[in-house]
Amino acid sequence: MIFTIDHTKRLSFEILNEFLHDDEAKIVLSDVSKKAITNCRNYLDKKLKTNKGPIYGINTGFGSLCNVKISEEDLEQLQENLVKSHACGFGEEVPKPIVKLMLFLKIQSLSYGKSGVQLQTVEKLCELINHQIYPVVYQQGSLGASGDLAPLAHLCLPLLGLGEVNYRGSKQKTATVFGLYKFKAITLKSKEGLALLNGTQFMSAYGIYCVLQAKQLSKAADLITAVSMDAFDARIDPFKEQLHTIRAHAGQLETAGSIRRHLEGSEITKKEKKQVQDPYSFRCVPQVHGASKDALNYVSSVVEIEINSVTDNPTIFEEEDEILSGGNFHGQPLALAFDFLCIAMAELGSISERRTYLLISGQRGLPMYLAPNPGLNSGFMITQYTAASVVSQNKQLCTPASVDSIVSSNGQEDHVSMGANAATKCFQVVHNTEKVLAIELLNAAQALEFRRPLRSSPKVEQFVSDFRKAVPPMLHDEVLYLRMHASQQFIKTHALD
Repeated sequence: MIFTIDHTKRLSFEILNEFLHDDEAKIVLSDVSKKAITNCRNYLDKKLKTNKGPIYGINTGFGSLCNVKISEEDLEQLQENLVKSHACGFGEEVPKPIVKLMLFLKIQSLSYGKSGVQLQTVEKLCELINHQIYPVVYQQGSLGASGDLAPLAHLCLPLLGLGEVNYRGSKQKTATVFGLYKFKAITLKSKEGLALLNGTQFMSAYGIYCVLQAKQLSKAADLITAVSMDAFDARIDPFKEQLHTIRAHAGQLETAGSIRRHLEGSEITKKEKKQVQDPYSFRCVPQVHGASKDALNYVSSVVEIEINSVTDNPTIFEEEDEILSGGNFHGQPLALAFDFLCIAMAELGSISERRTYLLISGQRGLPMYLAPNPGLNSGFMITQYTAASVVSQNKQLCTPASVDSIVSSNGQEDHVSMGANAATKCFQVVHNTEKVLAIELLNAAQALEFRRPLRSSPKVEQFVSDFRKAVPPMLHDEVLYLRMHASQQFIKTHALD
């Protein structure tokens, strides 16, 4: 599919989700964005001819070197030096889907015509996507203010013919891959290196990925809970509509309605219950899952604003004849949002682990550890250990990054957001939550077998039937990690309405 980047049209999660999952995606710039980019560059070139005063990052040094004037003949070298010197990444490589999103978001940000880049520079970024050439970027190095300097330097090194890229399943020198297509390196003009490195595209790409995953996991959590409810023989009363209209948080209403729909027509739900109440991990699902939904909606709104923004510095306003140095690269809005999303997703995992604990506890007619012959068989005992371990790691990762700051650039950059750290740990929390939900589904499906011949709802029975194609019931102790991994893969790939 061909995706047209047009800065006059709002970029949405839906578009980015399609782009992310399209292995053959191509990118083109709209004519209106090409014109905006070209006009801005022409304006900057004229401005530099008539203005001999210092303009930050264009004819000065960077950061605390902002008062060092650079001669006209060194302006291009200044920009190349910037990209090379700022490629200081460490740690694990950024996953390919995130790099793919980073490229898209950098092109989107430059398409507004506020950054002073050459059109060919933006088109070269498009070519990287179109030929599935993904720069090698590292997870560590950004403070989340001044933009994501180190990660974006690695993202843009290939424009200079430098660095490494992932291409056709292997990591190669950029020069080697460019040689295959006879691509030439770009000579950066004034301002271009700074425009490429300033920006929040590293944080934003992680944010997009995490939000998209979190939305799917939120749906999965409700459906898996419905399986657990009938497996544990829980009451439907706490999900009745009138109980939630008197405390009308949107997420709470949505969750209660979702559970009711999932369990509609269930024989197990309809049968008389012996217990008067269920534990909170069942009874308070609308309140807990619902609060996470509300948090996710807030985070989505913050990220959507960010991906439709210009976040480099300085910013060029051609019509006003001004070049303004500001702080739109500061990641504080994202850092706070990602910390919030970490907490929201960790709570989905926390309450899920509690339901798993109850399913293996030997209550309500279920065998201990859901083993057909407890004692000889340990059943699903240790799956709960694993879930508990992952949940505790999530709790540790929920320590907010956004309250941290450290002085850099000789005091010039004296408050930073740590939004990049917030983003990468959010990525971990989201994937950890997926693992915990996979363990709950594994246990809930096993427990449901002990309710036969009673049937759950058509929706739950179909879901469990689909699951059983990937993970059959366990009749005796087996190597369990294979089933756990298969359960996680099922959640990743199963379509949820």
